[in-house]
Parts: sequence; C-alpha cells; structure tokens
Amino acid sequence: MAARAYWQGQIRLALVSIPVEIYSATKSGAQVSFKQIHEPTGQPIHYEKIVTGVGPIDTDEIMKGYEVSKGEYVLLEQEEIDAVKLESKKTLELTQFVDASDIDVLYYEKPYFVVPADDLAEEAFIVLREALKRTGKVGLGQLAMRGREYVVSLKPCGRGMVLETLRYADEVHKAQGYFREIPDDKPDADLLDLAEALIQKKSAPFSPQEFHDRYVDALKDLIERKRKAKGKTIIEDKDTGTPSRGSNVVDLMAALKKSMEKPDAKPAAKPAKAPAKKTATKPAAEKKPAARKRA
Repeated sequence: MAARAYWQGQIRLALVSIPVEIYSATKSGAQVSFKQIHEPTGQPIHYEKIVTGVGPIDTDEIMKGYEVSKGEYVLLEQEEIDAVKLESKKTLELTQFVDASDIDVLYYEKPYFVVPADDLAEEAFIVLREALKRTGKVGLGQLAMRGREYVVSLKPCGRGMVLETLRYADEVHKAQGYFREIPDDKPDADLLDLAEALIQKKSAPFSPQEFHDRYVDALKDLIERKRKAKGKTIIEDKDTGTPSRGSNVVDLMAALKKSMEKPDAKPAAKPAKAPAKKTATKPAAEKKPAARKRA
C-alpha cells in the first residue's frame, strides 16, 4: 500500500490479538490559501520566534513547557513525552460493544481505514469483521495517537473496517442549552404531510461526487477578475434572495405546495402558465387552445 500507516499496533479482544495498520480515510479538499503581504513592497510577511528581552532565537533552543503557576514552567524534552508508557499506544482493546444508533453523531470526529498488518492476521481480522456485521454492533476502546488518547469506535466497512475517533463527553455541549427555547408544539397534520411528501420527492441515493466547494470556485473567479482588473477593488453587491428576519410573513402551506411543484422539470412548465391567467377550472383551460386557433 502506497500510503504510510497513521498507526500500527494490534486490536485485542479478550485473549485474541490482531496486528493491524490504520490509514487516514479522508484528505484535504480544494482550498484557496492566502499569504499575508506587506502592501507597500508587495513582499510576504515572515514570522520569527522571539523571546522577550532576547530577540529572535533558533528553533533548536525551544522546549515544551507546562505552566504550573504564574510564570513558572516545567520543561519537557520531546523524548520524555514520547517515552510516556501507555498500553493504548500499541494496543486497541475492545472493552465494550454497542448499537451504532446509541452513539450520538456529535461524538464522531474522524474516520480511519483499518487493515490487517500481514497475512497471518487476516483470519482473525475477518472473523472480527463478520462478527460485528452479524451482531450489528460497534466496538469501543481507547487508542493513543499523536500525543493524545482517543475514545474510538470500530465497525465493518466492505472487506475492511473503519475506526472513528470520538469526542469525550466534556468536549460536547449539551443540546438542551440551545434547544430549550424551541416550543414543544405539534405541527399541523396537513403541513406535515406536505413536508413529508417534499422530502420523499427529493430523496435519492447519496452521491458525494455531486457536491463540491462552490466558495473555492467563487474565490478563484474573484482572483482571476482581480488580476485582470490590475488591482482595482471588486466588490460584488448581489441580492442573494435570502429573506431577512422580520420580513413578510410567509404562508407556509403555500410555500410547501409551491415547493412540490417547482422541482418538476420542463413538463411542469406548461401547466404552470394556466394559473398565471387565473383560469382556475378545467373548462377554462380547454378554451385557451381554441382562442389561439382564431389568432
């Protein structure tokens, strides 16, 4: 495998140990990166490590320090930090199994692909993968990577498995604090039926390739126009069509009904012209072609 393993170790389930390798399942998307530029000279701005009263210093003089009291630090060598003994640095012990639905989406952080480290590990790896599939469970444990220990979940994924780092409980805000002001009202049945119908109409299999970062495209377009304008300021002042708060009260029923009609492609365009002349009944709609013949 061309990629470099993010972590190497073993998954342990009771007395069974499975050597595995973990690879990052995601990558950085397209981005537009900017540098800070000194406008008068057009030169990029650089940053130096500076100590108060000393001035610029070399990076090899820098150590990691933990402040134990105001202005007092305990200094640590990187080798000392790396030598901290923690079993989860090399072993992911599965200590609990839960239903995937039991884990709130707020806790999921980042996914990794898990593969057997060698041919000898394949049999045990496949047994664990299939056992998770049959039971519909997700394995939980803790794993130390890159300077911290994570809670992780393990689940089947095709021929392999996916490990996902999870946030700790104290890293997630309680939703009640944000949702308590939302009234616990029951929606109107007709409105709910229309909303459900609209969701069904727009339902389709997930195709991630259909989405891309439009903001990146817009920035690239702005950069190209700015280049052609030779530095002239370009400020777009376009109406996005987004209604502001406190504007006209929207008839929710009418909006939902219109939403149901709007997604219809070209065939829906002709019937839409009939309401424009307020021909509410079918007979009125039938007279319209006759009128055109006389013309």
